[in-house]
Amino acid sequence: MKREMTEPLTLNIYDTLTRQIAGVSSSDGESIRVYCCGPTVYRDAHVGNLRTFLLGDLVKRVLEFSGHKVKLIQNITDVGHMSDDFEEDKMLSQSKLEKRDPFAIARDYEARFHTDLAALNILPADKYPRASECIDLMIEHIKKLIAMDYAYVGDDNSVYFSAAKFASYGELSGNRLDALKPGHRYEYSEGGAKRFHADWALWKAAGNRTEMIWNTPWGKGFPGWHIECSAMSLHYLNGHVDLHIGGIDLRFPHHENERAQSNPLVQESSGNSEAVSLWLHGEHLLFEGRKMSKSAGNVVLVSDVIQKGIDPLAVRFCFLENRYRSQMDLSWASINAAYTTLQRWREKYQQWRVVGAIETSRAKELVKAMLQDFLNDLDTPRAMLKLRAVEKELELEDSEKLYIFESVDELFGLKLLKLPTRELSAELKKLLEERVAARDAKDFTRSDELREILLENGIEVRDTSAGQSWKWIRF
Repeated sequence: MKREMTEPLTLNIYDTLTRQIAGVSSSDGESIRVYCCGPTVYRDAHVGNLRTFLLGDLVKRVLEFSGHKVKLIQNITDVGHMSDDFEEDKMLSQSKLEKRDPFAIARDYEARFHTDLAALNILPADKYPRASECIDLMIEHIKKLIAMDYAYVGDDNSVYFSAAKFASYGELSGNRLDALKPGHRYEYSEGGAKRFHADWALWKAAGNRTEMIWNTPWGKGFPGWHIECSAMSLHYLNGHVDLHIGGIDLRFPHHENERAQSNPLVQESSGNSEAVSLWLHGEHLLFEGRKMSKSAGNVVLVSDVIQKGIDPLAVRFCFLENRYRSQMDLSWASINAAYTTLQRWREKYQQWRVVGAIETSRAKELVKAMLQDFLNDLDTPRAMLKLRAVEKELELEDSEKLYIFESVDELFGLKLLKLPTRELSAELKKLLEERVAARDAKDFTRSDELREILLENGIEVRDTSAGQSWKWIRF
């Protein structure tokens, strides 16, 4: 159900550059141009990554719900992104591990990324450019930076950005060039090829590398990490980004360096001082009190949630109950609780449908209030509190509750209007069958044992004159 439109409403967000709340607007008067940093497709995205990608979805939903046109671009990094020790490309490292072609690996994980987005009801971007297919854009960008004396070719035939030439370097992250020590692990080790230790590689000479390399005016090589986003964002968004989105871990060095690489070209071509109007960053996600990592053994994928018989939109539900720029601690308990509530709301909606939706002034005011929470720096926790209250509000008629759910479902993206379902696992089906057999054999001790096991798994069993019946009581 669409909001009645007059003039488009303004989304206000916290801008990382100015450290102030600012309104998101269109610089070309046609659409709001948004760039969201995408995945490096050498492994599955975990739920922490997906929290950031959800941020782009929330922005797109609230802007479109409020009457704006949005153009959203999200890159796919399939080359050039270095591993933590900066000695090997992550794609090539995974290629060795799986003994497969790196581009085959990239396409597989890219497909799985889109599957995960769909599972969380994250709206697709308008385009997903791949780094490996935008090499020419990067080379042209680097050529212009060299011509403007912002970049240079080092003794090792790699091309570096001259950090000191960009006067406002550090304004986004708060880091100062004179405070960055040589050997700081935010960039590759160049062995003296750079003129200044804080310079970074725009293009790396191939050296001994034989895969994922391209010919350039500076010889064979591959792109540095940061250049892809500068080149692709400006190309696909026609020279300016109204809103740039990413995780807080990308603020430095990635976004700081991207800003330095992009601004000179924009200033020369259009006279704008900034290539990006606003920067939006999402905070870290913990899982059960710890940072998500392989070593901690707490990496959670969307497929893990599905394997437990839980609708992955329960994870989206949890994310909405936490402010995007606050650190969040997710757990299996919170996911299960969210799923229980989500399923209950879907059941309520099916009950309310019998009476039909009626639009009243108080129902419209509640919808407006929830939208206003979204517009107020994506205050989704406050909006979720209002949505929770709708279910139990005695003064609201079921017809009004139906109207509210149908009005805001597109905004929250929780698929509140679908029938609640949950598939029985093969193990639970077997337990139910065993209990029927135990009852038939009059083995009531075993029957009661199986009842308790099923109850522990969220299934309530009842014996009727027609036989055994069951229902989910917990998800």
